[in-house]
Amino acid sequence: MTLFNQINSLLFTLFLLMMSSLVYFQFTETKSFMIEQMESDLNNTVTSLSLGLKPHLEIGDEVAANTLVNVIFEGGFYKKVQLTWIANQKQDVWENNITIENVPNWFTDLNLFETQSKEVLITSGWLQLATLKVEANPAIGYRELWRIMNDTLMVLSALFLLSVIALRLRLKVILKPLDQVAKHARDISQRKFHSKMAMPSTTELKEVVVAINSMSGQLKHVFNALDDEVDNLKKHTLCDQVSQLPNRLYLTGQLNSWLSEPDFGALLLADFSWLDEVHSKFGYQMRDQTIKTFANKLSTKLPQPDETLVARISNTEFAFLIRNAEKEQVSHYLQSLIRLINQEIINAGFEPNKQFAIGIAQRSDDVTREELLSQADSALQKALNDQKTNHWFYLETEKAFSKEDWRKQLVKAIDHNDFIFQWQTIQQCTDNKVIHRELYCRLEIEGKIMPAGQFMPYIEQLSLGSKLDRCILDAIVSDNLFSLNNDPIAVNLSRKCIPNTEFHQWLKNYLDNVEKPERIHFETSEAGITQNLAASIQLREIIEAAGAKFGVDNCGRQMGSLTYLQELKPDYIKLDMSLACYDSETNKENLQNFELCRALVNIAKGLSIKVIITGIEDDKHLQTIKPLRAEGYQGYINRPVEIKTITS
Repeated sequence: MTLFNQINSLLFTLFLLMMSSLVYFQFTETKSFMIEQMESDLNNTVTSLSLGLKPHLEIGDEVAANTLVNVIFEGGFYKKVQLTWIANQKQDVWENNITIENVPNWFTDLNLFETQSKEVLITSGWLQLATLKVEANPAIGYRELWRIMNDTLMVLSALFLLSVIALRLRLKVILKPLDQVAKHARDISQRKFHSKMAMPSTTELKEVVVAINSMSGQLKHVFNALDDEVDNLKKHTLCDQVSQLPNRLYLTGQLNSWLSEPDFGALLLADFSWLDEVHSKFGYQMRDQTIKTFANKLSTKLPQPDETLVARISNTEFAFLIRNAEKEQVSHYLQSLIRLINQEIINAGFEPNKQFAIGIAQRSDDVTREELLSQADSALQKALNDQKTNHWFYLETEKAFSKEDWRKQLVKAIDHNDFIFQWQTIQQCTDNKVIHRELYCRLEIEGKIMPAGQFMPYIEQLSLGSKLDRCILDAIVSDNLFSLNNDPIAVNLSRKCIPNTEFHQWLKNYLDNVEKPERIHFETSEAGITQNLAASIQLREIIEAAGAKFGVDNCGRQMGSLTYLQELKPDYIKLDMSLACYDSETNKENLQNFELCRALVNIAKGLSIKVIITGIEDDKHLQTIKPLRAEGYQGYINRPVEIKTITS
């Protein structure tokens, strides 16, 4: 019960008790007064009547005596009058039926008034003439008592209602600052900081508001400090200070993360020796200014395929990581890059198509980071030796299918649910209890099992992500995967389904009909969320309303701020593979990643978001990351296993 209702109930009870006491006091006093009044009237009547009858009784005039009694009796104040002549014992009796108008029967049935009667002996000297007995009529007492109590209750009820209304209105005004304090505290818990609250007039609430304002300012400072810590760590450890582009360390982490997931694309290494000419002719300050201007144009003027990365890895060397792009897209990017480089060379006063070279290496199946870097460097050296602007490193690989063939195969597989499922356990750091099992899929084509790395890039490129997501979610129900164990199942939603309102409606209906929605965890990539934050929030609300959980995959991959977590409020985040730290004591790169992970964990804990660290290779690696106090871990320490193997 709210404080408002508690205070209101207390005052209501006290006021009701007071009113009841007043009613009871009024009732008893009125009743006593009416009893005394009837008794007094009865005494007066008996006295006056006996005096009036005496002359008539002395002479035996019955007619005059009866007439006198009738005059008094017809007033209706008396129930019964009895006159007994002593001389002949004759009795004259006058009676009224008790009729009480405008008084309910239940009230008269309470027998509030006892019978009152008065009997006197009428004498003349020593001679006894008659006895007179008069019995009062209680109807008058009931009528007057009912009228007075009815008026009293009506007045008190009106006062009671007016008082209650006034009390509620006044309490709302008095407690309004307290409501604001509660809302302010809730917002603070969600890292929503507002301007300072106005001071209320109530002394006690002033102290509360002062404390809340102080706490809000301090917590805001703490959380901002955490955000600044992450930004500073990224800028100092992952950012080149001259160009403000990502550096070699960031590129290394991104390559690790990219190659751990199914995708295709290319890595370009470029050597811009003309920057050394700028240095030798105009000095390092002009060179640094040229690099800043050039870097800004590289980030804004070039085509921007999904998650393209531009990094400066040495004085004159730059790297370009192009994700989710086929050879045609890479060629288009390369042509735009060469045009931009030549424009800058001409602006610097040098001859175009000289003093720079670019090596291109396309990603192949199962290639490692070292191999891809070596291939790109070999292509760069070849371009430099041949004095060409660019050179491609060709690795003879035979494509399984063309793009159109992949479309046909994937549409058929989705329509018939030809996917083979695996799952990988994500466990708690403290006790190894399973948090959930992440679902993976492979595809069997012409008797050959294709890993996700071969077809998932085409799923994204052909905009089949939402259809695949529906297929996987339907398979959870149709294959009855919930029956295999009691662990929740995590499904990684494709990026294209985030802004897809049709998928949102389908997912809502799916969760409404699925038997155990709380056992499904949904997650999607950080890049998809930051590009469609409003739609991501809507998607999270649908998932949360059904009782399921929502998480962010690849968290920390982007160079941007993590303030989106404050608006999104996911249940958990999975740190990106690029932040993997194996030995924080002996390797500078891992030490930096370790501190960055620590800052990310602290930010997430401040938002009540659970953190799962990915890329855990073995038990030694697990022991390395345990001081970070994350909730869970994931990696090859628990390899994906066939679901069929578990069910057999």
